[in-house]
Amino acid sequence: MILEGRTVVVTGAGGGLGQEIALDCARKGATLILADLDELRCAETADVVAAAGYSCEMHKIDLGDPASIERFADTLAGARDELHGLVNNGAIATGIGGIGFRDVEIDTFDAVMRVNVRGTWLITRALAPLLIASGTGRVVNLASDTALWGAPNLIAYTASKGAVMAMTRSLARELGPDRVGVTAVAPGILTTASTDYVPQARHKLYESGRAVPGAQAPEEVVGTISFLLSVDALTLTGQTLPVNNGFWFN
Repeated sequence: MILEGRTVVVTGAGGGLGQEIALDCARKGATLILADLDELRCAETADVVAAAGYSCEMHKIDLGDPASIERFADTLAGARDELHGLVNNGAIATGIGGIGFRDVEIDTFDAVMRVNVRGTWLITRALAPLLIASGTGRVVNLASDTALWGAPNLIAYTASKGAVMAMTRSLARELGPDRVGVTAVAPGILTTASTDYVPQARHKLYESGRAVPGAQAPEEVVGTISFLLSVDALTLTGQTLPVNNGFWFN
């Protein structure tokens, strides 16, 4: 198992994709630390992981609150000397699309950037000492192919995910000397509850435009994420992988 003996933090673990990421990491040997603002949904993921025969620990974290991030990092540092993986999956992704850039509220734009961009930076910064201490730390950032092809009526989200890809490259160079790999994956529309609000026309655009036609489930993405958390993935540091069944090619 490629993650045997590795401890991995998954943020946004209560969501559909977050739950699938956590479960796949557990199946591949990882010791899981689940983190989410929504404690109820995070507990549901913990139950799913437990039902599959694996254990995990759970924490509440607000990626929009620097103090919450620091408390989380202090708690982890007080319980362990090292950390092997961080999946930055937590983000504001629902209810912010379908609006032209002229009509997006400034408060909405700021909230998305605060969580998706600043939160990703702050939690990576806070956990970097533990990742460095392991000697094989890996960070996987969840981006989006909407920022690669320029999806319309989604300005706050695409801007945030474009920033995540840019941060991935810079962080890869800053953490590379400590042998910490930093990568990003850029899925398209997945069949999760968070995409229910997306118009059917956009779903059909993806389903017909993929090199592998049809809908794409979260289960088709998580194997790549688990690999990027492994020791062997260091050579890919700095890269953004469009894990979208061929809707967008780099």
